[in-house]
Amino acid sequence: MFDIFNKDKGQKIKATVVLMPKNVLDFNAITNVGKGSFLDTAGDVLGVVGDVIGGIVDTATAFLGRSISMRLISATKIDENGKGLVGKESFLEKHVPTYPTLGARQDAFSIHFEWDIDHFGIPGAFYIRNYTQDEFFLVSVTIEDIPNHDLVQFVCNSWLYNYKYYKKDRIFFTNDTYLPSQTPHPLVNYRDEELQSLRGDGTGQRKEYERIYDYDVYNDLGDPDNDAKLARPILGGSTTYPYPRRVRTGRKPTKKDPKSEKLGEIYVPRDENFGHLKSSDFLTYGIKSLSQDVLPLFQSVIFDLNFTPNEFDSFDEVRELFEGGIELPTDILSKISPLPVLKEIFRTDGEQVLKFPPPHVIKVSKSAWMTDEEFGREMVAGVNPCVIRLLKEFPAKSTLDIRIYGDQTSIITKEHLEINLGELTLEKALNGKRLFILDYHDVFMPYLEKINKNAKAYATRTILFLKDDGTLKPIAIELSLPHPNGVQYGAQSKVILPADQGVDSTIWLLAKAHVIVNDSCYHQLISHWLNTHAAIEPFIISTNRNLSVLHPINKLLDPHFRDTININAIARQTLINGDGIIEQTFLPGPNSVEMSSAVYKNWIFTDQALPADLIKRGLAVEDPSYQHGLRLVIEDYPYAVDGLEIWDAIKTWVEDYVSLYYPTNEAVQKDLELQTWWKEVVEKGHGDLRDKLWWPKMKTIEELIQSCSIIIWIASALHAAVNFGQYSYGGYILNRPTLSRRWIPEKGTPQYDEMVKNPQKAYLRTITPKYQTLVDLSVIEILSRHASDEVYLGERDVKFWTSDSRALQAFQKFGSKLAKIEEKITERNNDSDLKNRYGPVQLPYTLLLRSSEKGLTFRGIPNSVSI
Repeated sequence: MFDIFNKDKGQKIKATVVLMPKNVLDFNAITNVGKGSFLDTAGDVLGVVGDVIGGIVDTATAFLGRSISMRLISATKIDENGKGLVGKESFLEKHVPTYPTLGARQDAFSIHFEWDIDHFGIPGAFYIRNYTQDEFFLVSVTIEDIPNHDLVQFVCNSWLYNYKYYKKDRIFFTNDTYLPSQTPHPLVNYRDEELQSLRGDGTGQRKEYERIYDYDVYNDLGDPDNDAKLARPILGGSTTYPYPRRVRTGRKPTKKDPKSEKLGEIYVPRDENFGHLKSSDFLTYGIKSLSQDVLPLFQSVIFDLNFTPNEFDSFDEVRELFEGGIELPTDILSKISPLPVLKEIFRTDGEQVLKFPPPHVIKVSKSAWMTDEEFGREMVAGVNPCVIRLLKEFPAKSTLDIRIYGDQTSIITKEHLEINLGELTLEKALNGKRLFILDYHDVFMPYLEKINKNAKAYATRTILFLKDDGTLKPIAIELSLPHPNGVQYGAQSKVILPADQGVDSTIWLLAKAHVIVNDSCYHQLISHWLNTHAAIEPFIISTNRNLSVLHPINKLLDPHFRDTININAIARQTLINGDGIIEQTFLPGPNSVEMSSAVYKNWIFTDQALPADLIKRGLAVEDPSYQHGLRLVIEDYPYAVDGLEIWDAIKTWVEDYVSLYYPTNEAVQKDLELQTWWKEVVEKGHGDLRDKLWWPKMKTIEELIQSCSIIIWIASALHAAVNFGQYSYGGYILNRPTLSRRWIPEKGTPQYDEMVKNPQKAYLRTITPKYQTLVDLSVIEILSRHASDEVYLGERDVKFWTSDSRALQAFQKFGSKLAKIEEKITERNNDSDLKNRYGPVQLPYTLLLRSSEKGLTFRGIPNSVSI
């Protein structure tokens, strides 16, 4: 049969190529250059000069209708240089309109290769050239009829530009999996060469078409050439401002600061930006459009036209954002960007109304957010449930340098607390693990003098008591300012206690608002941005630089890196940049990202594992008799209970997968790609913390399993827990204000009299005003959305992402386990005895349900930090 194949078919094998043309093109643009595609006519083709790239077609091949060529590379036969034999160049042929696995906007083409199996063996890779002027997205290649052999499949998912842009022809490998030492000899050099091309040489400004991954510091947040007030410190590369690294762009320096980069379009490696081929792009570009198009309109309406005041006058007026909307001048909405994600914010029924969807937190009750029970519940089931910790020492101490900040010990006394401990003494409450603290004192105190030039903020400590019914009750709030004689003399603090009547109840509500402002800022800058977005980017860079696509750990981690570099780049352009959205709408203002750098000094990779995090915060103790080997101190802790289920599922999946390729610790140690990968993560990606002893040494299977599990946890479940509830809770600005503009009024002041006369107005004058509210709501609505093509934990966007059937079976087991966890979470949410799962606002904790529909769903764990 093999001989007949070679004789009758001229030693040819057939393949199918699936691709997506550039957004504005159809499939005819790929192969029929003279038929209204890349160039309008054949005469146009004859008139161009083939040596010029960037908008010009190679005339010799294009005129013949040959626009994309491929050459197969053998995985079993070598040439005189010891490299896999390379076959003859073949060109794409006819369109295959009914190919069964086509996705949206994908087209399939057939191609035949002259390939003598006896001489060339089995293909393991291929070279490809694009002779056209425009890029296209190569999805996959499948070789279908190699005699006595299964399908040979290539999962590509990469942009291809004109071949002259590349120093070497683009190469793709099969979806087989090999450790470096097990790579078929004919492919070894090709594997090394591809990694080298992805590393680049560390010089020059990166271009759009490049796929180069390199490290740089955060030196592009400021704009000193435009305004000295927009200068920002460089984050990373120093002990003063340590930070994770970002992808290097190599742009020119600013004139006023040679260490900072000029602003402009931010480079990301080309395959990190799919470019409007998927709906999630509309979310990320919605953020850019919001910054460029919509926010100036808000400013125009509120400040320039004075059409609506910048202050809310009542809680009812805040609710009008969702119930009736804000009427706008006739010409305003016509200027709104037509992006679908923005159309969902702005009504399109002919009324000139700005209207937001109602946040979940007020869908059932308009006032339950004000209760102490809901305040406490959101510490364990809200959008920032990973900060609260057990109160182990009393009074609470500070870790700030006493030589600089003086004595910052808490002034909360035993008498303050025992008023609300029932029959318990302070000692019994502490020993019984009934007292907890939400402590933002040390984070904010060093910055308050700067912050309070434009705001009125405290550094806060909040003590909470675990009641018999499992709920948390706030029993004391400490509000601290730098000492008036200088911060070196310590803090000037006062303690506010709970009250439910009269002016004291208003003061208590204002104190809680100041706590939530601290919490909102810490959440956005540290829990969300630093601990997920920024922390994961160095792992993505090193993976692409050092782990071949053939490497099992690359295949394990790759789906958890999708879109992260792209969304981080957009964040540096519009969210965390100087005078960007975060600085405009969050308390720290120009000090925002600098504050996250101060917290990063104490970031520990191994503590990002959920069990380690819970133990460190005193929220769990090791106990083999309990599920997951941990006994929770707060049994009804939704984030921890659901999270431990997800964590164990992730770790079991990683264990099952890693065991397929690493039978011994020695195998881990001898994997040169793996060792280089980890060395770069530690010494370059998180280089400012390179000397920390807590880094795993990557010498054992357990260290590899634990490290990969942490990476996947950060990118998937941790990010989901702190991101997709933002609008549900923070969409109602009264519940999660981001700014504080007044301190607690003192008796005898006009502010105090106003507070007594009109408590709502006093509250609204203290928190985020109208313009900043509109900005904040617009952003977090986009950030809280799921795209229609989101890929969730336990899923892959490619069915056969590996040819290893054992790995596919283990992954299917992982998905099934996650589905069962969803059922268990739903059951817990229906248990009326678990009061923290529902709360006064009647909002069940669903953020760690794995699956979701598109839109604002308050659930769903995407594989990666993609928004």
